[in-house]
Order: sequence, then C-alpha cells, then structure tokens
Amino acid sequence: MIRIGCTSFKEHTYLTGKKETTLYEYAGYFPLVEMDTGFYFIPSRANIETWLKQVPEQFRFIVKVQKVFTKHQELEEGQTLTELAEQLKNNMAPMIESGRLFCLLAQFPATFKCTRENVDYLRILRQLFQDIPLAIEFRDRSWYEEKYLEGTRNFMKNHRFSLVVVDEPKKLSTTVPLDAYVTNEDFTFFRFHGRNDMGWTATGPDAQKVRTNYRYNEEELTELQRAVESAKSKTKEIAVIFNNNAGGDAAENATQFKRRLGLDYEELNPSQLELF
Repeated sequence: MIRIGCTSFKEHTYLTGKKETTLYEYAGYFPLVEMDTGFYFIPSRANIETWLKQVPEQFRFIVKVQKVFTKHQELEEGQTLTELAEQLKNNMAPMIESGRLFCLLAQFPATFKCTRENVDYLRILRQLFQDIPLAIEFRDRSWYEEKYLEGTRNFMKNHRFSLVVVDEPKKLSTTVPLDAYVTNEDFTFFRFHGRNDMGWTATGPDAQKVRTNYRYNEEELTELQRAVESAKSKTKEIAVIFNNNAGGDAAENATQFKRRLGLDYEELNPSQLELF
C-alpha cells in the first residue's frame, strides 16, 4: 500500500481554507502524517492517545525521534540514551500496540558523515529501538559516494533500517541524490523536501521559512512518481511525505501526487467536501 501525507497537520490551508487545520480535518484528506514535534520533545502518552482518537483505524503516523538521538543536541547532565528511548517507547505504546505507527524517523544532520564512529552509533540506535520500524535519513552525500554506497545499502538491510529516499536540491554538491533503492522489504519511506537550491543552506532565524519553500512542477512530480513506482514490487508498505511546506505547497503537491497514482483512500474522516 502507498500512503501519502505531509509533515505536520496544522499548516495546510490548502485543505480547509483555515489558518490552522486540525488533525481530525487533515485525516479527511490523507491517511498519513509526519509528526515532527517529536524532534523537539518526547510526546506525552496523553498527547499520543489524543492523536489516536482523532484519526480512523487505517491512519498511520511517522514520528521523528528526539534530536539527542540524531546528534543535533548533546545529552543533558544525568540523561542517558537508554532512559530516553525507554521513555519514548513507553509513551508511544498506545500507537505501537494499535499498529498505527508507520515508523520512527531518525533524521541526521549534514555533519553526520560516513565514518566508522557514526556507523557504530547506528548500531547503538538499532539496539535502542530493537523491535520498532526505524527509518534513517542522511543529509550528507558521503553515505552515497561510490566507494561507500554498496556498504551503506547493505548495512541498512542487515540492521532492518529503511534508508529514506530523499528528494532535495540538485545543484549543490553536498546534497544527497534521489536514490529509490529499497533497503527494507517491510516498508520504504520517501521524503520530498523540494528543490530550493538557494534556501536549502540558509542559516539564521528565518532559515526554516525558506529551506522548504518550493512547489513541485508537473515534470518533477513525474520524476518522483517514477521513483515511487519503481519501489512498489520490492516493499510491502510505502510512505510518501511532502515536506515542502514553508510556502504552503505540500498539501497541494501531495493531492496532485495522490491523483497521479490513482489512489482513492477509504476509511478517512469525513472531509469538508463530503459535507455538501
């Protein structure tokens, strides 16, 4: 099955015409969402249970792991990765046990390069989340260099990681390629950030507002469609997340993509369109 969705559920004015969309409303259009709030803090069990009450049974969540797990931030004094992992798994138990977690996402920064130390760290991460589907996203091209690519792919397979298939700017020498190679037969995760070459490396307080400010055109959507369809026969489940929403384009592109693939999801929440 191919599930299509967006990062977050609130900021998709295209769907409802409202400044903020509720999760219940969002789940009337898509069967999948990426919750990036987990990057900043571990969601409480109460929040998890609230999310589950707002979506139908067939709806799935992708949840980012907290940034200490991906080297964006150092552990605070007295913290351990083991304790944080146990807290995350305990809080997420209702989602995991109900089968509505598609996967956890570990998004590593561009400073996380293909080194022996970092490969060893990925082994630790797998041990922390042994029985949970885990997707790995790299932001540094070294993992895809010719001398490392086969090793990267085999390592992902052997450790039951799904290497995220990423689309991001093409004109920068440091960005990763669109590589639709399947490393996990159970699930594959496509994550589309847009191709804003100028904004991708922006820094400062407004960086987030421009990095994913991009609208895919029809030719680019065709390229992405070919990549997704090439993986269909090699994996049981596919998740496609549009993260190009700094300018509000993700939901529209996701809707276009859904139509292109001829997908008509059943068992969604009632949407505004269905009320008239």
